[in-house]
Amino acid sequence: MVQSVIAGVDGSPESVAAARWAAGEALRRERPLRLVLAWPWLFNAPPTVRDSDTGLAQEMLLEIESGLRGDFPGLEVSADRIADHPAEVLVAAAEGAELLVLGSRGLGAVAGFLVGSVGLQVLARAACPVVLVRSGEGAPEVRGADGTGEVVLGMELERPCDEVVEFAFQAAARSSARLRAVHTWSLPSTYGYAAAPLSVDLTTSLAKDAEQALAAALHPWREKYPQVEAVEQVMLGSAGQVLAEAAAQGAALLVVGRRVRTSPVGMHVGPVAHAVLHHARCPVAVVPHP
Repeated sequence: MVQSVIAGVDGSPESVAAARWAAGEALRRERPLRLVLAWPWLFNAPPTVRDSDTGLAQEMLLEIESGLRGDFPGLEVSADRIADHPAEVLVAAAEGAELLVLGSRGLGAVAGFLVGSVGLQVLARAACPVVLVRSGEGAPEVRGADGTGEVVLGMELERPCDEVVEFAFQAAARSSARLRAVHTWSLPSTYGYAAAPLSVDLTTSLAKDAEQALAAALHPWREKYPQVEAVEQVMLGSAGQVLAEAAAQGAALLVVGRRVRTSPVGMHVGPVAHAVLHHARCPVAVVPHP
């Protein structure tokens, strides 16, 4: 069975931007696009209200679907309207999907996403990668051939995750985009309370070690995806802030990981993903991994 790209829609400009981004991605992946609309108030609404709102929901879905068919020739599109709570509907839709795309309001011109409780629940529980798209920034194509719009990957070296790295390389390969692998490092706790500043030689040595480790981690992926130009960037600082700053330089997509946890308590989005979502301006892909 062919996996679909799923776009959660609710009629807002943010969800329309997400649907358009998802449409472009579905074409690149040669996958069908499925629009999913969840209206919780239809679930327990009186019959007269339910019938009226059902008609409005159906009209909205048809309008979005028709617009996508016209703007993305050759795209296979389907749409489902489900009367249940949005988080539950979207998490269920993500089962067996290749990708889930959601819209989110931006916090401003120089800030990131405004992620509500539904978005956080879906991010924390979805079985497939989730991409968040801001209104106005859902470009249907990831730029690449002209050297702009690179894919930025947050690279963890202590516990590297193949799922996250492969997602980023595949995104870059599909779009002929450059990939920028960014690793952040911090001073060892031994030096955290040093009486005197660290020497320039020691700081340079620590940075060099991180650069060599990043190059070694990327080596097998460069061999697997020789068509992708992969560059490395190692910086001292907070991972979330550094990644957001790197993505601000014209990135088309920022890719980070989310470790899957079994505890039923908490959202478990992860500190890096949480920080990135509050500071990044480009679409952000959150990839679950063991």
